[in-house]
Amino acid sequence: MTLARKTQIGLVITAVVLFVLLFLAPKTHTVKREGKTALPVKTENGNVESFIVTASKTMKAEDKTHYDGLLSAANASQSDSAFIPVAQFWDKQKRPDFAAYFVEKTAQRTKTSDAFSKAGDRYYYSVRFTKDETEIPVLYQSAVRCYEKAIEMDPKNTDAKIQLAACFVENGQDPMKGIALLREVEKTDSNNVKLQLSFAFFSVKSQQWDKAIKRFEKVLTIDPLYIEAYLHLADAYEQQGQINKTIEMLEKYAGITDDAMAKQEIRKYIEQLKTNN
Repeated sequence: MTLARKTQIGLVITAVVLFVLLFLAPKTHTVKREGKTALPVKTENGNVESFIVTASKTMKAEDKTHYDGLLSAANASQSDSAFIPVAQFWDKQKRPDFAAYFVEKTAQRTKTSDAFSKAGDRYYYSVRFTKDETEIPVLYQSAVRCYEKAIEMDPKNTDAKIQLAACFVENGQDPMKGIALLREVEKTDSNNVKLQLSFAFFSVKSQQWDKAIKRFEKVLTIDPLYIEAYLHLADAYEQQGQINKTIEMLEKYAGITDDAMAKQEIRKYIEQLKTNN
């Protein structure tokens, strides 16, 4: 996670906040890991089908029979929703990367911008779960393909543009292209929370804490109910060594959240900060 840290704030983030971090914050583990050379990310002709074929050969017999039946039925059907049960199968197997492939197959039948955006999202988010580093470039490639198709079908699909920018930034091949795309969106939709969060998380990733703080503050200006921003602000301030501001942000979050466990744990951490400061 982008906000993974050495301090205990990470320990007090609850399920809701973890969801935010997981599905909105860019990852720290890109295709360049542990000193390895980044794998190239192309934008055409890539899919995860070969990974699915390999995985299906190692299934339990009962699961394999069930899967083959679902896939056969989907291929034989002309229904737009035919591949949904196949995607659900892989979701139950805890393989969101494989499920994404069949969400894209569904989009190819429904032929809507929203459907391709959804497929792109599934590929993009599944990067966080794959254990096979050789699959990561293919997942980004597939996400880019879907987002570009979504934008082609609807040039006003702002979410797809923001997610496409995230792919460019996170795969490390052309980050400035991603930033340029975000700035293009900002010209016409500067009050888009997802846009501001993207800028903020990219600033966190590059440890530009002042810029991150400004973006998270902008998020709260746009949407005061997005209280998780206080946690991100607390993190940024602590990274800068501004403990009083860290405490202030944590207190604001604790004073607003309905999550009793989060409130309790955060107050404990506040006391630790006060003791050690």
